[in-house]
Amino acid sequence: MGLGAVILCGGESRRMGRPKAWLDFGPERLLQRLVRQVGDVAEDVAVVASPGQDLPPLPASVIVARDAVPGRGPLQGLAAGLAALPDRVDLAYATSTDVPFLQAGWIRRLAELIGGHDLAIPRCEGYHHPLAALYRRATALPAIEALLREDRRRLLDLMDAIPTRVVSEDELRPVDPRLGTIRNLNTPEDYLAALAAAGFDAAGPPPTAAVDPGTTGGPAD
Repeated sequence: MGLGAVILCGGESRRMGRPKAWLDFGPERLLQRLVRQVGDVAEDVAVVASPGQDLPPLPASVIVARDAVPGRGPLQGLAAGLAALPDRVDLAYATSTDVPFLQAGWIRRLAELIGGHDLAIPRCEGYHHPLAALYRRATALPAIEALLREDRRRLLDLMDAIPTRVVSEDELRPVDPRLGTIRNLNTPEDYLAALAAAGFDAAGPPPTAAVDPGTTGGPAD
């Protein structure tokens, strides 16, 4: 069973005010941190970015996929990432780039629980989390492409299209007691709080509320 990962980083970062991939987080940029974290589990990592989007330096082994149809949301980005992964990848974990406390054990636990299903999706705190979920590439990708042809862009629509294992909060807390894997950063205040929680100093003033014009498409923040 080949395990891969898809990191979506093409969102507009409206509330953050600057590209999340470039946020300083200790000695790394936020995207670099995510690549390292998922790389502890995944053999292959694909980063999905908007056309022309600048990315921080990444390991040579990382696949950079450019979203061919920007502006169609995270489902389109997920399709681009799954398509970019090599054929040896059976299961692919999908995440956004703004979750600095992602736990490798979360990914391993989903891989244990997916069984014969094509999607293992967490349901925590009353919500499904498709960008903290595990997808069977061979079946999820064509199902996503079919949804996009129908102009259905909601990630959760995939739950009705392929056999899905909903993973409960109780099944995941043993590997991530604080559910840090789903704690994303949407605002400057979120960012500063995460830095403090990690024991890092803020690298200069918090980002402003201006919209970054250089990123389009991908996951919404």
